[in-house]
This record gives sequence, structure tokens and C-alpha cells, in this order.
Amino acid sequence: MGGSKSPPWLVYRFSRCLRGLRSSGLGIIRHSPAAHGFTLDSRQVAHGLAGRGSGDEAEAVSVEGGHRLDVGGGGVDGAIHRAAGPELVKECQTLGGCPTGEARITKGYALAARYVIHTVGPVYSGKAQDKTLLTGCYHASLKLAVENNIHSLAFPAISCGVYGYPIQEASKIAVDTTCSFLESNKTIEAVIFMLFSPGDLKVYEKYLESLR
Repeated sequence: MGGSKSPPWLVYRFSRCLRGLRSSGLGIIRHSPAAHGFTLDSRQVAHGLAGRGSGDEAEAVSVEGGHRLDVGGGGVDGAIHRAAGPELVKECQTLGGCPTGEARITKGYALAARYVIHTVGPVYSGKAQDKTLLTGCYHASLKLAVENNIHSLAFPAISCGVYGYPIQEASKIAVDTTCSFLESNKTIEAVIFMLFSPGDLKVYEKYLESLR
């Protein structure tokens, strides 16, 4: 946001539905320009980010993986691959990998989401290039969404797991990049930030409240 005045539709409203949120639960911050704001909600990770049964599914889910994309592994990436089924791995093998800061798109297969947008976040080093690469992850993912006529997209906190990106810095990049993109791209109706821990959810909430 860089201190600039927010556009009229960028009004942040919060509906707190966090009662009963467990450490293994999932916090969701939903940005919806059509609804003029952000809302907070809670969901179970297996149903939320995998796009199953939340009643609030995104058309596409963004998943952070390794450069090969087809490995799966642990965390969100592994959960998405397991939920999507073996066809996802087969399509990933045709993409030729993905450089850090870029994104690729596949079908969602067994997911409720129609697409999976794969991105590779930076391993945190404390250097200026970290921000550039992480910004690229969000921007490239949003650009793919527009190019594929996707109107709603769900993001995890890219690079904030084993890659060690501080959540305070990463949350600002995620929100600022998304808001800046949406100012000039009106086709996306909702962006959902899905956060695995209540602590991460509070960091996003605090930053969003500072923008009100």
C-alpha cells in the first residue's frame, strides 16, 4: 500500500468467527472486492485449502512446492497432491518445473477447486531479493488466475513454513501485492488467505486493521 490512499472498495471489515479455533485449525482471511472488505473465518485445513465442503470454496488454490512441482511432500503441498489424486502429479511432470518467484497452473482433478496454481517461494535469506521473489509468487499466481478466467483464489502463507520467511514481513507482501493487483484487475472477486495457526491469523489481522 506504501502509505497511499486505499481505493473506495478497499474497506476492511472483520467478522470474527474464531471461537473454538484449535492449534491444528485453519484461519481464513477472505478478501472480496464485491463485498467491500475482508472477513475472518475458521475452517479445518483438510476441508478448507483442499476445497472440500467449506461452503466457501475457491475456483483455484495456490500451493507452494519445490522446483519440480511433482514431488508433493509434506505440509500444504502434500495435502493438495493427496487430495487431488495421481493425475495432478502426471500433469506437473509435463510442466518442466518452476523457477522461484514464478507460477504454473494445472487442473484440480479430485479437488473441488477447478485449478491448482503452483508457485515456488524463496528460502528466506534476509536479502532484498527475498521480497522481490515473494512478491513475484503472488503476482504471477494472480496473473494466471486472470488469464484462466478464475474469479476466486486461495493462498497459503507462501515461504512461511520450512523456508523461514518471517510471517510479519510475508503477510505485508501478500496483502499489499494482492490489493495492488486487484486495483487494476477487477475480474477476481475473492482472494482467500488461509493460515494454519491462530498466531499467523492474528498477524494478518493486525496488519489488515492497520490499513483501515
